[in-house]
Amino acid sequence: MKFADIGLSDELLRAVTEAGYDEPTPIQAGAIPSVLMMRDMIGIAQTGTGKTASFVLPMIDILAHGRARALMPRSLILEPTRELAAQVAENFEKYGKYHKLSMALLIGGVQMGDQIKALEKGVDVLIATPGRLMDLFERGKILLTGCNLLVIDEADRMLDMGFIPDIENICTKLPANRQTLLFSATMPPPIKKLADKFLSNPKTIEVARPASRNENIEQFLVKTSERSKRDTLRGLIEAEDIGTAIIFCNRKTTVRELAKSLQRYGYKAGEIHGDMDQSSRIAELDRFKAGTINILVASDVAARGLDVKGVSHVFNFDAPWHPDDYVHRIGRTGRAGAKGRAFTLVTPSDDEAVDNIQKLTGYQIPVHSQASPTASDAKAAGVEDREPRREARSGRSRGGSKSTKDEPRPVKATEEAPSKPKKSGDKRKPPASDRHDDRDGPDDGWNGPMPSFLSVGFGTE
Repeated sequence: MKFADIGLSDELLRAVTEAGYDEPTPIQAGAIPSVLMMRDMIGIAQTGTGKTASFVLPMIDILAHGRARALMPRSLILEPTRELAAQVAENFEKYGKYHKLSMALLIGGVQMGDQIKALEKGVDVLIATPGRLMDLFERGKILLTGCNLLVIDEADRMLDMGFIPDIENICTKLPANRQTLLFSATMPPPIKKLADKFLSNPKTIEVARPASRNENIEQFLVKTSERSKRDTLRGLIEAEDIGTAIIFCNRKTTVRELAKSLQRYGYKAGEIHGDMDQSSRIAELDRFKAGTINILVASDVAARGLDVKGVSHVFNFDAPWHPDDYVHRIGRTGRAGAKGRAFTLVTPSDDEAVDNIQKLTGYQIPVHSQASPTASDAKAAGVEDREPRREARSGRSRGGSKSTKDEPRPVKATEEAPSKPKKSGDKRKPPASDRHDDRDGPDDGWNGPMPSFLSVGFGTE
């Protein structure tokens, strides 16, 4: 089947051809005709299968006739993250270049002024995150009574991020006789309930079982320990033919620390997480797409908003807490028919998370054959990783120059104070020097020197 066979306009076909596409993907071939017939629809497909174009393309043709009015967008697309909203906006610009459609992007982290000005002129397509949309609605800057087409994209991610109440609220403010499209990679019960409530006799297009295995992605588990995680990761990076890679962590602080560690080892690594402002996130993504950096360390904020061609590898530095996140993380590679490899570093404490992932996907992930680092290797790697910070504080360096080798320097036995064997039943904490400072754990409180005023007694003479 060709794009010319599914009812798109000549102008749209021209833009699609210029973008380098000729045949629709299965989700596009199934969804586009139904959308053009103005039916409500549920689209279920794995990430990376072309879901975005399956609603962007027919929307452009549907909106080609009509006129936008001030503060009243004609269509609305809800996205869970800023990055994904920006990606959809890029798709509209690329495919709609031969149509005179106006578009506005409502996302957090940027000034409202330009967004309000765009709304005042009237827009055909409004792409928004739920939080910013509700903020402007409550300020009286937008009316939704003229919106006849609603798209809820990445609905399962909306559920994970707690946006379902906002979406339900938004749906009540839209016309009752609108067309609604819901797209998701997985279909958990709360999303099914949402679809039953707000969609009218929808057609379901399912091109893959929810969360089923993508045959284009080779998946592996890599057994390691908490202390040797970084050393294991570096070994994998060296052993694999890395083009561009994304490394996912569960915590924002882990993202920052891991990116700095990789940079110290000479890797071209960047970072993206929720604590960064929008301009910094966009700049880092642009560096990654341009090839200035080829490794991006990310939190799950990026798992569903990145569409970068040629990502060869995905590494889960932390096993994801939610099994659905695993599907979306590894879906950053193996896109549009390309091949990819995904590695998940697992420790004994991750057994339950791995079991949940395998139950969801119905796939027994093989264990990678690479041997885990020995305890001595992990110990040396841990000491080396902390060494630059110690030297920065003390102002001293060994030999007066930094080693240019990627491998950590060997640690002499005389450089480490001998430790006494612990007695059985001893529950005291290990010395601070023996603790693993790479873990992003909770704050255990003050562990510095005792201030002198705390030793002052009261009530005695």
